[in-house]
Amino acid sequence: MTDENPLLENPLLTMEGLPPFSRIRPEHVVPAVDTLLGEARATVAGLTGPGTEPTWDALVVPLETLQHRIARVWAPVEHLSAVADEEALRRAHDACLPKLSDFWTEVGQNTDLERGFRALREGAAYDVLGATRRRVVDEALKDFHLAGVSLPSGPRERFRAISAELATLTNRFAQNVLDATHGWDLHVTDAARLEGLPETALALARSVAEGRGLAGWVLTLDMPSYLPVLSHARDRALREEMYAAYATRASEQGPCAGRWDNGPLMEDILRLRHEMAGLVGYPSYAHYALAKRMARTPDEVLRFLRELAAHARPVALRELAELTDYARRRDGLGQLEAWDIPFYAERLREERYAFSQEELRPYFALPGVLQGLFGVAERLFGVAIRRRDGVETWHPEVTFYEIRDATGELRGEFYLDPCARPHKRGGAWMGSCIGRSRVGGRFHHPVAWLVCNFSPPIGDRPSLLTHQEVTTLFHEFGHGLHHLLTRVDEPSAAGINGVAWDAVELPSQLMENWCWEPEAVALFARHHATGDPLPAELLEKMRTAKNFHAGLQMLRQIELALFDFRLHAEYDSAAGARVLERLAEVREEVAVVRPPEWNRFPHGFTHVFAGGYAAGYYSYKWAEVLSSDAFSRFEEEGVLNPATGRELLAQVLERGGSREPMESFVAFRGREPRIEALLRHHGIPIHQENRQ
Repeated sequence: MTDENPLLENPLLTMEGLPPFSRIRPEHVVPAVDTLLGEARATVAGLTGPGTEPTWDALVVPLETLQHRIARVWAPVEHLSAVADEEALRRAHDACLPKLSDFWTEVGQNTDLERGFRALREGAAYDVLGATRRRVVDEALKDFHLAGVSLPSGPRERFRAISAELATLTNRFAQNVLDATHGWDLHVTDAARLEGLPETALALARSVAEGRGLAGWVLTLDMPSYLPVLSHARDRALREEMYAAYATRASEQGPCAGRWDNGPLMEDILRLRHEMAGLVGYPSYAHYALAKRMARTPDEVLRFLRELAAHARPVALRELAELTDYARRRDGLGQLEAWDIPFYAERLREERYAFSQEELRPYFALPGVLQGLFGVAERLFGVAIRRRDGVETWHPEVTFYEIRDATGELRGEFYLDPCARPHKRGGAWMGSCIGRSRVGGRFHHPVAWLVCNFSPPIGDRPSLLTHQEVTTLFHEFGHGLHHLLTRVDEPSAAGINGVAWDAVELPSQLMENWCWEPEAVALFARHHATGDPLPAELLEKMRTAKNFHAGLQMLRQIELALFDFRLHAEYDSAAGARVLERLAEVREEVAVVRPPEWNRFPHGFTHVFAGGYAAGYYSYKWAEVLSSDAFSRFEEEGVLNPATGRELLAQVLERGGSREPMESFVAFRGREPRIEALLRHHGIPIHQENRQ
């Protein structure tokens, strides 16, 4: 029987429950996707044939079921390509991307489907569907429009071709960054070059060298290796060498010049996005992207960013002048370069606040931080989070957890992959393994994967985090809670699905606040060797130093957001992308720190060129206004107040994409958001003359 139909043994098609990672092979991917898409096309054809009725059960439920099925099969493939990259899997993954893109564009351009949804929207049955289902229908009609359903056949086919090409190009962009990051390292045999590096960084570099059979130390461009060099290495030439390798990744500059150059890809991606937007009647891709966001017009986004810049820039100028003067007084440095700023910022922080970030690291052992993070969530949301062993994963370091509520009901499950390693994409993210769904006669509880790139354990010592890494973990867990605690059963509105992109960071950024609160910190900050709690005076120093260089940090985020948005809003077909020129214009307008001319930051800007943040990087600051103002309610009512936490759960986390995000925010906060809380949390003065 197996010989007759090898698809019967394809684990991607036959899996029940959690993915069977040990059985998934690259050769399974293409047959599974081809089979799945064939079945899906037959399903779609059956929805619009003679005698079909545009009802919720007859039209929407089959499509929701289909959506869930495809996501269910594709999720482990996409995930493995990010955390366990290897050539055969990459080829299989890349071969399927245009097929999937083509299918979803085909669905989005199906005039019969669109007509069915429109009939449902305009019929009497619409009024009795319930708010969530009405929103699913409304958003589907928007999606049909944005997919070019009303276009004539020629432009419609062009839109479809662009969608497929963009899927390929953005994926290639991300792969180039991954390859460029792992394609350079530095073997050091002279210990003097590493003077100043903390023991944690030295141990990691020594471990990498030993793993390669080398004496000495190996430095890489992974964050646990790169950041300590920039922040602590006294050898200025070493800092410059590392910075140059990192800042020129995937470009025509630097030590790997031209090998994984993303320059041509950026040109193509921006050109195609602009053309796509134009086909469906939008003057720019920025206008197109805003069709499904809280912000309604490009002018609104630009005003928002420039208002923030007006508040932050005077603060940033003072901070940079102070740092420049400090470097001059300390070491006689005449010119502060990009590779000097992290080093002298850390020295100034240590001098001013009498503590080092490295002093904190022994108190932030990953197992303890996890225990504290879960404790915060348990107190606020009335859930219990427990590790479950015996679950198959893709790597021995990965652990698995379940979340249950006070009644014992299983609300969701998640994998945690916390540490950096070869063949794993950098950064941190939450992804959906399984979305919550109650369609097709079956209920599926949500499952997520949470991925970070912390320093790995070495010997008997656990992974020790910086406080910044602690906030990263809390951030990604906030996304996870949004996905896992939803009560919405329709897949397209469950969890983060259907949430406007400039609101999706609200739960994640909100969770970061508890990393600073003494009541919460007491739950996880204990010395990994002695068990002693973080000394009160050290915690107070940490809190006092919280807004150190807040102006510089905020202005950097505004610079990136303006750059991204103007790239997409002001694209000119005749002039091309003008990526570096646009970046120079933005820096001239808002930046106070100017990197060297050969810096090629855009070539590694995966958020915008390979992620979901095209014309949307402003979302981080937009959502931070929401999260800061939301947290101010906890400040008023108690940072671990269960009643306030339950209200956040009910009005935001459980609601998912079932209603407009502003409705959810107002339901929780009692009013619309205000910018003042954001500025206050960053210690930035509010000047009325800067309000626009």
